[in-house]
Amino acid sequence: MNDQIPEHFQPVQREEKFCFSCHPGVPCFTECCRELDLALTPFDVLRLKNHLKMHSGSFLEQYVIIAWEEGQIFPTCYLTMVDDGRASCVFVKQEGCSVYPDRPSACRAYPVGRGARRNEDGSTEELFVLIKESHCRGFEEAKTQSPLDYFTDQDLETYNQANDTLMPLLQHERIKQGFRPNRAQLDQYILALYNLDMFRQEMADGRVSMNRPLNAMEIQALAGDDEQLLHLGVHWLLQEFFGQ
Repeated sequence: MNDQIPEHFQPVQREEKFCFSCHPGVPCFTECCRELDLALTPFDVLRLKNHLKMHSGSFLEQYVIIAWEEGQIFPTCYLTMVDDGRASCVFVKQEGCSVYPDRPSACRAYPVGRGARRNEDGSTEELFVLIKESHCRGFEEAKTQSPLDYFTDQDLETYNQANDTLMPLLQHERIKQGFRPNRAQLDQYILALYNLDMFRQEMADGRVSMNRPLNAMEIQALAGDDEQLLHLGVHWLLQEFFGQ
């Protein structure tokens, strides 16, 4: 993991205590929902499009900006912001987050950041930081907790597990050796991880397929289980990119 972190990032151990709380009574309530670039993980999009009862393609069209710049390996999907002079999150209201039960993982985790790396033995190594930005007054609150406590309180385990399933793809050995996806593979990446409803249709219609029979969980994914479909999408991309 990179030891060079921004100045306002403070390394913290998994069970190290810190003072923080966020609630409507904190003076800066919803300030962290403005003036930000909010990158969405595939699981974030899955939860949000289901919360809004939208087709994944429609959600991407309405709420997501897909960015890819020279030097990036894979595209980044950003949540669109409202043009209100403060670049506010499209889902933030005066009373708070309108999609709170299915808010993105970065929103749940803030002000704790988590990095994860997959070791050669398949285990996951984690790094935690506190993000101490000038606008945040939550650190003045008396509530004491650790990153582990906070993540449990914010129901992040499901999100972290889903996000970590992408590590075999995003941290593949071939990438370290110089692999870079072509334009068609970039499109496949968005299809299989972010446009799940279209991916399901493409696979059901036989336009994309695995080079082996589907297992029971993968058949369940095609029947409507989005979380299993995300797993299937990762395996399909590993097949298409790296032949495995």
